[in-house]
Amino acid sequence: MALSIRLSRGGRKKRPFYRIVVADKRMPRDGRYIEKLGTYNPLLNDDNENRVQLVTERVQYWIGQGAKPSERVAKFLGKAGLIDMPAIPNRPNKAEPSEKTKLRLADKQEKLEAAKEAAEAAKAEAKEAAKAAAEAPAEEVKEEEKAAE
Repeated sequence: MALSIRLSRGGRKKRPFYRIVVADKRMPRDGRYIEKLGTYNPLLNDDNENRVQLVTERVQYWIGQGAKPSERVAKFLGKAGLIDMPAIPNRPNKAEPSEKTKLRLADKQEKLEAAKEAAEAAKAEAKEAAKAAAEAPAEEVKEEEKAAE
């Protein structure tokens, strides 16, 4: 039988409370377990001693029997000094947006850049038109003065 030391959720909605239990790997998360080894209350502050409570003798016994701790429980046991501190895996892709979202953002960025370019082109044309309009009457005035002489 493959044993694991893992968390079993309790508590009500939005108020989690976990038991640290030894269970058969095939059992459901909140299902039948062999023995309760401690508790974990994530609502308490990190420095509170009641956040994680363990029965160290029983944890050592079950690790000796071949029970494998889950990733989260391994962190607790490492901090308690019962096992070597596990390597914390780096998961950079977890917060990365999906491919569809990336494409949508790229399209949006292209549209914004095109709109900026169009606005700049319209502004430049307006300046040229204003400049041409300002020069045209001045040229007419000069021509009229020459004709008057």
